[in-house]
Amino acid sequence: MPRRTTRGEAEKRLEKYRAKRDFATSPEPADATHRRSSRRKKPIFCVQKHLATQLHYDFRLEHAGVLLSWAVPKGPSLNPDDKRLAMHVEDHPLDYADFEGVIPEGYGAGIVMLWDKGTWEPENGNVDKALEKGELKFRLDGTKLKGSWVLVRTGRDRSWLLIKHRDDWAGEIDVTEVAPDSVKSFGDFADILAQEKPDVWKSHMPARGGASGALLRKVIAEAAEKIAQREKHGPARKSAGRRRRKESGR
Repeated sequence: MPRRTTRGEAEKRLEKYRAKRDFATSPEPADATHRRSSRRKKPIFCVQKHLATQLHYDFRLEHAGVLLSWAVPKGPSLNPDDKRLAMHVEDHPLDYADFEGVIPEGYGAGIVMLWDKGTWEPENGNVDKALEKGELKFRLDGTKLKGSWVLVRTGRDRSWLLIKHRDDWAGEIDVTEVAPDSVKSFGDFADILAQEKPDVWKSHMPARGGASGALLRKVIAEAAEKIAQREKHGPARKSAGRRRRKESGR
């Protein structure tokens, strides 16, 4: 069971999160108003694929009323030989575990995809003591990530390593390549952006140069094409549907 915490404690832990964001423009959840399901016994985890200034993956574990968060530049790996850098960042509200969408400007501007979600449980006792020691062992039960893992601090406060333990869920397959899409909408970045306006970044893009900039330009073009096709075929599909209903006597 997750450690119980008061709403006041959770709100205090989110001060840094809120200080970095303007919620008048950001669609991200603002506070700790999450309501826990009485049927859920284990804490949740999620991984968000975030195309911002740089493409990265945000790894989050529910604890003490918030989501403990690490930014993983290369994403999780199922190969135990891979030691993936994970930079500890500010705690996020629990409602962030369902967030997927477009951050139009400011801190974190870009596209957020809910890449994986599930439950987790610690494997080495008290979570707070494990975090203080700098070695948190845990088990994931998600759609894409499962089995035993560890987060190890490398010496500096923010720098950790995310490592898969050797078990039945380990392997050399690149899970970020073979399973790139959302577990919420089942789409890719272009599908998510196509729900908004591809010209959302009129004055500047979150990423302009390098691989992330090239990927974002590709995503914007694909989203614009998806919208154009939707607008082109939408009325025709509706008319065809009305004709079929009329012909069937409904």
